[in-house]
Amino acid sequence: MAIEVTQRQICDLIPYARNSRTHSDQQVAQIAASIKEFGWTNPILVDADGGIIAGHGRLLAARQLGMSQVPVIELIHLSETQRRALVIADNKLALNAGWDEQMLAVEIAELSEDDFDLSLLGFDERELANFMLDANFEPGTEDDQGRLDRLEPKMVICPKCQHEFNSREA
Repeated sequence: MAIEVTQRQICDLIPYARNSRTHSDQQVAQIAASIKEFGWTNPILVDADGGIIAGHGRLLAARQLGMSQVPVIELIHLSETQRRALVIADNKLALNAGWDEQMLAVEIAELSEDDFDLSLLGFDERELANFMLDANFEPGTEDDQGRLDRLEPKMVICPKCQHEFNSREA
């Protein structure tokens, strides 16, 4: 199945009347700000008739930005049942992901140091403040990390040639 991104007129796209996902004005504004900052990175998924499967929020943001066309991917291989299920699954599966909060704190802190507008990330001010408070960027001490030159050498066997050597020789 070849996937092709094409441009469609916004007026030709049909929102799914039974879409169970909601989009607040604030979230639509966040999506619009993201599109302005990063460009259009995620096409709207549609059926053969232009019915929206995924991307209702992106369509609302495009309207807010005054766009007349948006990128779409047409999914004509789906049955009616699969199409209805994907409307739900596309949203729910993304919600099931988690965060490596330590790595997230590092990334947010570095973006802040680069004077990037953190409001574009989608976190509210309280969440951002919590990540910034939890981040610790001080280098560890020798006691924290240990010293490799104080480790006792051990014998290691190469899994390919079975040669035995001292770990300090490696």
